[in-house]
Parts: sequence; structure tokens; C-alpha cells
Amino acid sequence: MKIHNTLTRQKEEFIPIEENKIRMYVCGPTVYDYMHIGNARPLVVFDTFRRYMQFKGYDVKYVVNFTDVDDKIINKSIAEGITTKEVTDKYIAAYMEDAKDLNIDEDDTIHPRATEVMDDIISFVKGLVDKGMAYESEGDVYFDVSKADDYGKLSGKNIEDLIHGASNRLDTADGSKKKSPVDFALWKKTKKEGEISWKSPWGEGRPGWHIECSTMSKKILGETIDIHAGGEDLEFPHHENEIAQSEGLNEKTFANYWMHNGMIQVDGTKMSKSLGNFFTLHDIKKEYDLSIIRFWLLTTNYRQPINFTREIIEQAKASLQRLTNAYFRLEELLDKAEDKDLSEEEKDLENNLKDFKDKFIEVMDDDLNTADAITVLFDIAKFVNTKLDSSSSKDLVDKTYKLYKELFESLGLLAKKKEADVDEEKIEELIAKRSEAKKAKDFATADKIRDELSSMGITIKDTREGVKWEIS
Repeated sequence: MKIHNTLTRQKEEFIPIEENKIRMYVCGPTVYDYMHIGNARPLVVFDTFRRYMQFKGYDVKYVVNFTDVDDKIINKSIAEGITTKEVTDKYIAAYMEDAKDLNIDEDDTIHPRATEVMDDIISFVKGLVDKGMAYESEGDVYFDVSKADDYGKLSGKNIEDLIHGASNRLDTADGSKKKSPVDFALWKKTKKEGEISWKSPWGEGRPGWHIECSTMSKKILGETIDIHAGGEDLEFPHHENEIAQSEGLNEKTFANYWMHNGMIQVDGTKMSKSLGNFFTLHDIKKEYDLSIIRFWLLTTNYRQPINFTREIIEQAKASLQRLTNAYFRLEELLDKAEDKDLSEEEKDLENNLKDFKDKFIEVMDDDLNTADAITVLFDIAKFVNTKLDSSSSKDLVDKTYKLYKELFESLGLLAKKKEADVDEEKIEELIAKRSEAKKAKDFATADKIRDELSSMGITIKDTREGVKWEIS
């Protein structure tokens, strides 16, 4: 398996710290609102990575944190007149619902909350202060960036340029608290009465954002982990600062591999609330099943930007339906196929199955190339539709089904049957009348019946096994 490591800017062979075990941390959401479509991409991409590595036999310890103390959460609690915990509980519940609809494997996901590790956070900050890598100033505690080795090594930022840029933007009052304008907060002094806070050696306050992830990662996964991942917008300053504080305290490499997904655009433009092109999953799933959104997110290389438009989602919906149709056709053939030995021709066909699996693994091993992996699924679907029928041996159909199902599920895709209130008896009656019309060469009537079925939301297909219908 080769991974594009953001730290080295190149693809590298993935070698875990422990054989066949992976420790992976993915930055999760700040839970003050419903997840937007941009939040979904890292969830889907890295869940797919996790699933694929499990498919390959790895034991993956997988962490996605919840940031549940933050200015936005505090402001939300004040605006709604509820506690910060009520805010975070509400949106964590919404997250879990959306994650289920995206088919994220929550059973194997660890979800720490920042508020659950406060003693560990305070101890982490104190350790940095004791080492002279952080300092207290008027109740706040800042990390001294000048003490960090190779600061900027992940993002490629130059510290002198950062200091110059930060100096131009810095408010004088805030700047007076810091030794350098690029130093960042580890602990924030309580600003107003009633604000959520904890006792610390520096007075009442709460942690900065960056220290939360470093602490949760260390507590659950250890001082050095295999993979740290998230959206490319987190590369700087969040992940850069995590490296500085974690390696500063532990004097060990924080993460051996860094993976970052590209951003989502809407109609070719960066998604932004101010532009009015901002979509939450809560709203999207009123119109589209989120299994379609998962599929769409996997049709593009995870490191590239991906465009969100209604037309593109409709195309993804149709593509996923074609794959799903092949899935259910295999299930139907399993019921009809004959329990007999493979013919010589079928033995030749069976060789295709190994080729499909080998190709799937080849492309997925190339930095999680899900787009080409989906192409392999379409190749199998074509094989199902052109090479298998009710006269095929059950053994060949079963092997094809098991392979298709295995690859389908390793991408976290779901084969869902469409649900609708249909009169099956009437549909079968119309199909029979259409068949009679075709036999009588009354093609006008046959076409009229097809149109009537189409208006009922029914698509029909003439196959070697007869006429098949499905809800369109």
C-alpha cells in the first residue's frame, strides 16, 4: 500500500509501527451545528481507507474526535439559552445519524470528547510549560513556536514569513500577551461570567483547539501513531501546531504518515456561508439518500477538489443504481442458477474473477484510488449482465456474488432496494399485454404501455430471462 504523505509530499510505502496493526487519528467536527457536505468528505474517505485496510487484514484502531468546547459552541449556547453540553449532545446525536446514513462504520470508531480528557490536557500543557516550551501570560498559556524544531515542516510555511504576516494582522492588546505573534494558545483564560471553564495552575479557563487533539491522540493511541488525517484546510495551522506541541513534549515523531483530503466546491466555487452555497447533510438527505453522497465522494481522487452540483449528484445516483442492479441480479440468479459442475466455458469465465480482484487491490493500493476501484465494480457488473444467466452454474454465480459483495462493502457502498407503493399485479398485467402486443407486431401499443409504466415510475428491460422491471 502506497500513501501520499503530506509530510514528505510524495507517495510512500505504508509500513505500520506494529505488524498488521494501524493506529489512526482523524480530526472530527466541532459540534455546534449540523454537518455540512464538506465535513462528509474526510469521514467517507478515511472510513473507506479504514475499511480497505481491514479488508487487507489489518487491525485498525480508529479515532475521530469531537471538539465539544469552543467559542462557537459557547456562542450557540448563549444564543439558544441552553448549556454547552446540551448544544454538543444535540449535534453529536445529529452527527451519528448522518454518519449512519453515510454508512460510516461507527461500531469500530472511538469518539473521544475534549471535555472528557481535561485533566490530561492540563497535564500536557503543564509539561510544555515545565520544559520551557510554553509560557503563561495574564492567565493565558501560549506555545513558544521559536522552541519548536522544524516548525512548518508539514505545511511548508516559513516561520519568518508567518511572523511578518501575523504582525500585520495582530491586534496590539492581544499581541502584548505573546512573545511572538505566531505563538498559539494552549490555555485560554475565562473571558466572561458563566462561561464553561476548568480550574488549572493558571486560573479558570479552557483549552485551545490544537492541544485537544494532541492530548486525545496521545491518551488513546500513544505518543507516536501511524496515520493522522483530515481535510487539507487543517494542514495549517492545526496540524502544524499539533506536531510542534506533541513532538515538543514527547520528543518523538507524532505521526509517521499524514493524509489530507481536498476541498468541496459548489458549482466550481469554494463552498461558503457568505456565498449562499453552503449545504448541510441534514438538508441534502431530504432529497438524496446519503449512500449516493458517499458514492459520489469516492468517484474522485480524495486529494483533489470535488465539485458538487445537482447534475453531478444525479449522475452519481444513476451510476450507483446500475451497480446496485447488478448486485440484486446476482441475488436473483443465485435462486435460479443450476447446482451443477462448472462447464469448460465457465472455468474460463471464473478466471475473470481473480483478475477483477487483483485489479481492485492494485488501484486501491495506489494511494486509495477509489475512482478506478469503482471502474472495476462496473467491469464486474458488465460481466454479470453479459456472461451470467439462469442457466449458469450456482458455483460460478456464488463466487461472483461473494466477490462483488466483498469489494462493494470494502468501499462502504450500500445496495438498497427502492421502496415505493406499487401495484405489482397491475404492473405484471401491463407487461403481459405489452408482450402480446409485441408478438402481434403492434409496436404502437407496446410503446404506449411502456410509457404508461414509465409514468408509474417503472422501468422495464427485455432480457434473456424475460422482461424485468424495477422502480426508477
